[in-house]
Formats: sequence, structure tokens, C-alpha cells
Amino acid sequence: MASPTTAPPPPASLPRIVAASLIGTTIEWYDFFLYGSAAALVFNKVFFPDSDPLVGTLLSFLTYAVGFAARPLGALVFGHYGDRLGRKKLLVLSLVLMGGATFAIGLLPTHATVGSAAPVLLTVLRLVQGFALGGEWGGAVLLVSEHGDARRRGFWASWPQTGAPAGQLLATGVLSLLTAVLSDDAFGAWGWRIPFLLSGVLVVVGLWIRLSVDESPVFKQALERAESRKDGETEPLPLVSVLRHHWRDVLVAMGARMAENISYYVITAFILVYATTSAGVSKQTALNAVLVGSAVHFAVIPAWGALSDRVGRRPVYLFGAAGVGLWAFPFFALVDTGSFGYLVLAVTVGLVLHGAMYAPQAAFFAEMFATRMRYSGASIGAQFASVAAGAPAPLIATALLSDYDSSTPIALYVIAAAVLTLVAVTLSRETRHRDLTEAEGEGEGKGGEPSAAASAAQAPLV
Repeated sequence: MASPTTAPPPPASLPRIVAASLIGTTIEWYDFFLYGSAAALVFNKVFFPDSDPLVGTLLSFLTYAVGFAARPLGALVFGHYGDRLGRKKLLVLSLVLMGGATFAIGLLPTHATVGSAAPVLLTVLRLVQGFALGGEWGGAVLLVSEHGDARRRGFWASWPQTGAPAGQLLATGVLSLLTAVLSDDAFGAWGWRIPFLLSGVLVVVGLWIRLSVDESPVFKQALERAESRKDGETEPLPLVSVLRHHWRDVLVAMGARMAENISYYVITAFILVYATTSAGVSKQTALNAVLVGSAVHFAVIPAWGALSDRVGRRPVYLFGAAGVGLWAFPFFALVDTGSFGYLVLAVTVGLVLHGAMYAPQAAFFAEMFATRMRYSGASIGAQFASVAAGAPAPLIATALLSDYDSSTPIALYVIAAAVLTLVAVTLSRETRHRDLTEAEGEGEGKGGEPSAAASAAQAPLV
């Protein structure tokens, strides 16, 4: 049995790398989720005031979905240059782009001031946000995965994943505070701008931390190997290498994202619409429930990541996918009660089950691809799926609610996504003991299958 050869970094190095990735992903997700929450609460009035309230919400979520449309482009561009130039440079750029776009949203004129130009400008900035986030995720998780101890890779790589609930927690917390201290009129007139403008401060802090870390040692080694064997030959594009050697892994990653992505946006974004329009819950109550659920989500993700180091990525992921499917109907039944306690229970259990997919996802996707195509492969698999999963999820859920006036079709939608993910992950290979320092081509057979040596390296530790 082969064991991992990835050498652990000096004790002080890895926590600093994790902190840099976590700070950056928290800020980026704060920016991204802030838009989603604002889309549910205020953008339908500020940028689409002439529409029916539910239609205005649909239009607002449509601009929200536009951000996802730009994420595959970000994955391609950032993945290409991240595999050529390194992880760190691209992570700095993604943070600047995301923070700048979010700050600019806080300065946008409204529909009342400039008419239809307002939603157009909003859409452009949302595209910039999506482009930046499409490149952020892959780089952040790879920086940690490629620095970390192979035996605890699932645990350490799950920490950048906590940036999602941390960003959600921060965005929802700021909005919850503002809606609590401001009247609806004041919040709609100017209060909604405050959390967007705060992004400028957060980006400065994030850049200071992110610029202090070193490039991935695994990437440096791969780059040196590539340069020593070039002999005048042109290195194939990372995208071409991914499609040639890892097309099955890309499909697995996309399938694995379906339940994870769709359930998350139903639980955290659509719930703000459903709870206030169908369950008669106030905006403040719905926001507070998401706030509590996000705090628990943040806490359980590293625990799920650590469990994936002991039992494997696939078992933990499969448990989460089955769980969110089974929880779909109870989730809406609890929300329908209008009780704050039951609402918190619905959101919290849903996010705990989501965490079982989201925590091992970072290491799982990183371990699927060779180093010089890893940024591209992981980003493409994750972000192309988001166009079909997370992007339309609040939009589809809102449309189903409008057409059927019932949560049943929405629950079935989540269950269908869970089934797709269960199939994809069941058909995947366990990756927990894969050596990330393995040279390109050494672990690949025809059609992306691992060689005998690579298969042995993935054998469970006993």
C-alpha cells in the first residue's frame, strides 16, 4: 500500500495559509450573499419598482442569477492563469475585483434617479462579482490543499469552505441589524447601501493578509518539472489537458454540485421570500433564522471535513446528499408553522446536512486533478455546475411558488437534485489518499482512469 508523500509544512505556516484563504473567501462570499439577501428584501423596490411585488422579486433574482452566468468564464480565465502563473496572484486579483464591484453597488443610482439605466448598471456589476467568484473558490481551496498535510487534507481544506457561512453570517448579520434599527422607508431609501460600502474596508484587510502568504509549494514543484522537460515544446493549455485526462472527473464534480448548490440557495436565499410571503413571517425573523443556521453551519463544516479524512470523501458526501433530499418536505412543513423556533430548526438542520457535502468538496475536487491542470479542473467542475444549480435555484423556486402556490413542487425540485448528486458521487472514485505531488500524466490512464500506481496510492489506510 502506498502512502501519501505530501510533506506537511512548518507548524506556523499552515494556519497562516488557512487564515489567508478563509479571510478572502469570507469577504468574497459576504459580497456575493449580500447581493442575494438584498435581492430578496429591497432590490425589487429600488431597481424594479414598476413591477408586481412577486414579479419584481423574480426580476431581482434574475439579476442575481446573472452573477452565476459569469462564474464559468471566471473559472476558465482564473483557472488558466492560476495553472500557469500560480494560485496567489490570481487570488489577489479576484479579491480586488469582487470588493470593487460590491463597493460600487453601494454607490449606484436607483431606478427613481436614472430609470432603466439603474438595473443595467446593477447587472454589469453583478457580472463582475460572478467573474471574480468563479476564480476565487478554486484558488482558495487549492492553496490550502497543496500546502497541507495529506492525512488531514479534508479538515484543513474545509476551512476555506467555512468562508461561505461566515460570509452569509456577516451579510445576514449586517442586514439584520440594519432592518432592526431602521424603518422600512429608511432602509429602502439609503440603509441598504451601508453593507455594500463596508466591503471596501474588508477588502483592504483581506489584501493585507493574502499578500503575506507564499505560493503553493506543490505548484512550484510542478512548474519546475514542466520547465525542465519543455525542450522547446509548447505546453498544452490546462483546459485541453483537463478535457483530455479528466473529463469524467469534471462531470462527477458537476453532478456532485447539484444538490449542494441548489439546497443551499433554497435554504438561505429563497427562504427569505417564502417565509415572508407564504408563512407570514417578518423579514427580521427570517433573517435571524438564517443567522442562527449559518453560525451552526460554520461550526460543523470542519467537523465534516475531519470525518472525511477518517472514512473518505464519498461516504460523507453521500450522507449529505441523501439528507437534504429527505429533509425537503419537513423543511417547508416547519417553515409553514410560522414559529421562529421551527424556522430555526428547519434552516439549521438543512445547513448541517449541506455541510456534509460542502466540507469534503474542497479536498475531493482538488484530489481529482493533476497539479498543472488542478485550478482549471476544480474551477470548471464547480462553476459550470453553478449555472444549472445555484444560479436559477431561487428563480425556479420563486416561479414554482407563483405558479402553484405550494411548497410541494419546490421540495420535489430539491429531491431531484439530491438524486442527481447521489448518482454522480456513487459513480466517482474515492480520492482521500491521492498524492497531490504526483507529476502530470503519471496517474492517468485512458479516459481519465488512474494508473495502477495511482490506484494503489488511493487504497484505504488500515
